[in-house]
Amino acid sequence: MTHTIPQDPIMLLSFTNTQLRDHFNNLTEFCKAYMIDETHIIQKLQLVDYTYNENTNQFI
Repeated sequence: MTHTIPQDPIMLLSFTNTQLRDHFNNLTEFCKAYMIDETHIIQKLQLVDYTYNENTNQFI
């Protein structure tokens, strides 16, 4: 099953952080489940000045 994720960076931020908080132990697991390139998520959220923090498992 292919999941779609929001394309708008702010919506993507909210969606991703919620998924990380509620369902995944890390960004790699999230990306595998949604079949999306981890680099794509990181770069898209860097556009709005957010970076992934492994210690908190969220983009901050």
